Amino acid sequence: MAIEHANVLRAAHLARLGVTDAQAERYVDDLSRILEMVDRLAEIDTEGVAPLSHPLDATQPLRADEAIEADRRDTFQSVAPATQDGLYLVPRVVE
Repeated sequence: MAIEHANVLRAAHLARLGVTDAQAERYVDDLSRILEMVDRLAEIDTEGVAPLSHPLDATQPLRADEAIEADRRDTFQSVAPATQDGLYLVPRVVE
């Protein structure tokens, strides 16, 4: 896939990025090289290769799901302008 100057300017416009013509030319070259690399990767035979979720065989240590702070809802709601049944009441924003 070839990237052109107009493609970079269009993407920058859609992303609301200010890109000069000189920067756009540099991005054309950079993005073209990236897409060439992706095309080369797509040509690799991956038949029989198991999907890899992480490059390292590591597990994330998890902590117990326990409340570590005292319930202070009543304290916080005592200074709120309006509450009802443990919920904060706020003015309607959308009609």
